[in-house]
Amino acid sequence: DRQSVSLLLCLCNLSVHTAMPATRRSPARERPSPSPQRRRSGVAKSAAAAPKQAAPSKLSLVDHVLLPLLLMVTTPTFCHITAWLTAQPEPTLSTLAAAAAAGPAALAADVLASTMPDAKAAVLLTAFSGLALLIYAIPGPVKFGPISDRGARPAYADNAMWHCVLFPLVFVLGAAAGLYPLSVLYDNFGATVGLLNFGGLAFCALLYAKGLSRLGLRPSGPDAGSSGKGLLFDYYWGTELYPQLGGVDVKRFVNCRISMTYWMLAGVSFAAASHSRHGRLDPGLVLCAASQFVYLVKFFYWEIGYMRSIDIITDRAGFYETWGCLVWVPSIYTLHTRSMVQLPSGLSWPAAGAIFAVGLLGVAFNFEADLQRQRFRETGGAALVWGRKPIAIEAEYHVTDPKSGKLARHTSLLLVSGWWGVARHAQYLFELTAEM
Repeated sequence: DRQSVSLLLCLCNLSVHTAMPATRRSPARERPSPSPQRRRSGVAKSAAAAPKQAAPSKLSLVDHVLLPLLLMVTTPTFCHITAWLTAQPEPTLSTLAAAAAAGPAALAADVLASTMPDAKAAVLLTAFSGLALLIYAIPGPVKFGPISDRGARPAYADNAMWHCVLFPLVFVLGAAAGLYPLSVLYDNFGATVGLLNFGGLAFCALLYAKGLSRLGLRPSGPDAGSSGKGLLFDYYWGTELYPQLGGVDVKRFVNCRISMTYWMLAGVSFAAASHSRHGRLDPGLVLCAASQFVYLVKFFYWEIGYMRSIDIITDRAGFYETWGCLVWVPSIYTLHTRSMVQLPSGLSWPAAGAIFAVGLLGVAFNFEADLQRQRFRETGGAALVWGRKPIAIEAEYHVTDPKSGKLARHTSLLLVSGWWGVARHAQYLFELTAEM
């Protein structure tokens, strides 16, 4: 049953990425083929092609209607079902199959009842978001993202490590003071998923209207408007690249300060719930939660690098990006640790420790690869990589000047030393190693 769940999750994660627009890649992010001169000169220029405006892709019934609709129906339902299933005494596929065989209508009623939003979930999420907003306001050095296709350049206060330290500290101290049990995230999980789901769907509708200048709302920058693929796809993909509400960057706040933070603390809360139910610590759950926590500490240290990644600079704030982070990540990325509360791992400390060690190596190498690229970009290619002067490609790309409407030429350095000279995306291999 556990192997079946893992396979099903892999398929679901793959399916989420199948409805991506055909125009996802941009000249600014696409790595050109290495120049024959690059290893002789250290820095090579990519061939300068004549700037052209990308022709809009045609409306596709499958890509722009059926697949988005399928995902927008199945993924919220899947989140509710897994929330119900992991609260059962035996959270396995056999339990789900038996409940479905006994009566689909009764199963649907049970799932809805177990994930119905309530006052406790509302208080929990309000306090969670409020604390995140307070820490978000802490000043920090200003860092910038890449220039968008329409000339916008987002700015971010680099205060992620304040969030990484203060939020878990306040969470643990609140539990120690008796304000709530440390297992609070597990105890209120079903209602929390329901509230996040219904609220997330409504929030995406608000963002949809904002990007199209409706309901008295206005876009926060030039990268907004309809995709031309219809209302359904615009809701799915989003209508604005960098939306802000009250001066708060929506994608950064939702993706990092809510989604990743919940994932970070979920393992801690679920381990506490397991201990209270079984009277002992489960080595598999505890070390899995620890590995998860370490990985996300790495993430917050690298948060500015994430704000320069394709998730941010290409994906708009719609169902795919915003609902996915707000609901799918807390619901599905925590499934393995959540299922172990009712169904202990059965691992010994040595066995769990060996798996934990492999996970730490994956996190460490992933961090090194990401840091190599981040420091390379921030120093204009001057930072040493593995003790040597890095080899780079100077890529040329064009974006639309928002004032003149004409294409403007820009350049970007692409790293081909260190892990980036070993493989195109070695950091993904290390991340998968840590996850597995």
